[in-house]
Amino acid sequence: MISVEEALSLINNENSFLKKEENLPVSECLGRILAKPIVAPINLPSFRQSVMDGYALCLSDSNQYQVIGEIKAGDSPTHTLKPGKCVRIFTGAAVPEMANAVVMQEKVSIKKDYIQINETPPLNHNIREIGSQNKAGDISLEAGQILNPAGLGFIQSLGIEKLNVYSSLKVSVIVTGNELIQAGQKLEEGKIYESNSLLLQAALKHFEIKNITIIKVEDRLDTTVNAIDQAIKESNIVLVSGGISVGDYDFVGKAMEKLCVDQVFYKVRQRPGKPLFFGKKKETYLFALPGNPASTLSCFYVYVVPLIKKLQGDDGKGLSRFQLPITHRFSTKEPRALFLKAFIEKQRVTILDYQNSSMLISFAKSNALVYIPETKKEYLENELVETLILPNVTIP
Repeated sequence: MISVEEALSLINNENSFLKKEENLPVSECLGRILAKPIVAPINLPSFRQSVMDGYALCLSDSNQYQVIGEIKAGDSPTHTLKPGKCVRIFTGAAVPEMANAVVMQEKVSIKKDYIQINETPPLNHNIREIGSQNKAGDISLEAGQILNPAGLGFIQSLGIEKLNVYSSLKVSVIVTGNELIQAGQKLEEGKIYESNSLLLQAALKHFEIKNITIIKVEDRLDTTVNAIDQAIKESNIVLVSGGISVGDYDFVGKAMEKLCVDQVFYKVRQRPGKPLFFGKKKETYLFALPGNPASTLSCFYVYVVPLIKKLQGDDGKGLSRFQLPITHRFSTKEPRALFLKAFIEKQRVTILDYQNSSMLISFAKSNALVYIPETKKEYLENELVETLILPNVTIP
């Protein structure tokens, strides 16, 4: 059995990365990772651009300017201004030759074909210069960048239609247990409704993973071996929920041995989630997660997320961590490290009730996990605790 820090270090030491590439339309690349840098084919903007509605001036010593035309967004400017002349112009429109400032419409007085300004604006005021955002030939985005909506919009504004991106992660989720039945079926004594497949699928989608296969198997060695073997062939990551303890009907560990999966570690000094397995076969990573739902989700957030981010080209550090003051005194006699469901409000964190590994109710109400190291047994009110921010939550 190893410590939390040792387990995370072993995951972080893995050097694998997505290697297969695809060339896809920009519109299909949300959440994907750039395989090659983006080199700007054009200046952005590609012409001198007005920042606002107003008047483009060719500056002179006078505060009065003759209006000789109008340019709206999309027009090609045909005017060549001389000192004392101006054109009506609109946001995003091309600034004509010899214009060297734009004055906003609220700061002028209009008299027939003339405007009067109160003060002379600075040179190039309210004008976006050519290439001010990005110059042709610049590396706009580096390889390894995860593409968010803003990134896609920026790339399309450069006129780029297709991108080289890494193939998306393929994840198989294997759920084991004879006691599990589907929602909608009659709940017989001794059975429980299976939730871990949905729980893990939803958690994976937070990280833009959509290629997910769900496999459900009985507690038998042969079916467990076959399911894991098939998942290894088709996936970058295999998540097995349940069956990793040492009971008579826990066959996941035996199946891993039979399939010659290289064990990186098994069992971590933590609660929940002590019987956590991490291994590798060829280029596929495998996690065997404890079957209790809260344990499954805790282990996913703490250990699987760093690997996902590493494979996606990120730093592999996992969830964001902060030191926050705790709202109450906390003590424990537990000899292992703890990951406790918690709620952050007004920059302070409260450890919630219902911490049992089978209970999801506190997880449903949480926006964070508090990490209690195995060497720390007590926190006083307002003492700082290490806090992991759960993904896609709102912090009040």
